[in-house]
Amino acid sequence: MRVYENYSVKKHSNMKIGGTAKKFIVVENKEELKDIFENEKNIFLIGNGTNTLIDEGELDITFVSLKELNKIEELQEGLVRVEAGLDFSKLTAFMNKNNYSGLENLAGIPGSVGGLVYMNGGAYGSEIFDCIKEIEIFDENHQIKTLKKEEITFSYRSTEIQEKKWVIISATFEFKRGFDLKKVIEIQALRESKQPLDKPNLGSTFKNPKGDFSARLISEAGLKGTKIGGAEISPKHPNFIVNHGEATFKDIEGILALVKSKIKELYDVELEEEIIILRNNG
Repeated sequence: MRVYENYSVKKHSNMKIGGTAKKFIVVENKEELKDIFENEKNIFLIGNGTNTLIDEGELDITFVSLKELNKIEELQEGLVRVEAGLDFSKLTAFMNKNNYSGLENLAGIPGSVGGLVYMNGGAYGSEIFDCIKEIEIFDENHQIKTLKKEEITFSYRSTEIQEKKWVIISATFEFKRGFDLKKVIEIQALRESKQPLDKPNLGSTFKNPKGDFSARLISEAGLKGTKIGGAEISPKHPNFIVNHGEATFKDIEGILALVKSKIKELYDVELEEEIIILRNNG
């Protein structure tokens, strides 16, 4: 493992906001996890940071990165084991090269494979768990074990993995043949046309309430384009908050609170964040 002290984590959040971590540890072998979790406190597992808002100032937090665990291994026809640190875009490229199908609707999501599995990420009617066969985890008892999909509770943007704070080491996917390149190109074009990808953001900010869409509610409430400091509710996609370059953690928190309060007041709907908010006090 590689250990860095007093490490700036700003670059590890897609929102480009974040303070200085007590420690930043890069895992080079899964067996190192036991030592880390038995000897460190206030551990936070950081992926690509594409949905993580990080507090500012001096952070009494030990960040752990699995970016070095990024191998893809084809076990047999249609069965592919992928380590958690791999960028999802590289898995999409592997599927294209090997003519595997199943996760095309997720193309363009900027997270790591582990991050997407952790929250059962998805898009356009598909979820990453659609193709999961089994997951290798480091559990709350500091043991490495492999669980079948049927042994794991998961739902819309939620998994048992989150609740029990397991660490995902790898996931084995079951794919069919027939990669749909046309669909991938269409979805990526759709993302670029509808999402503010040219500015720092954390993707979809709020989960969709049952039977509705957060973006629709935020838009109808007249909140598109609302600014607090350097943060703005994107006029392009109202479920995205963007950083114009000078936004602070407090600015983003202010917008989150405003949106939740207004939607509750107008529609009696309690919006729930889809993003992860990492505060210094835990």
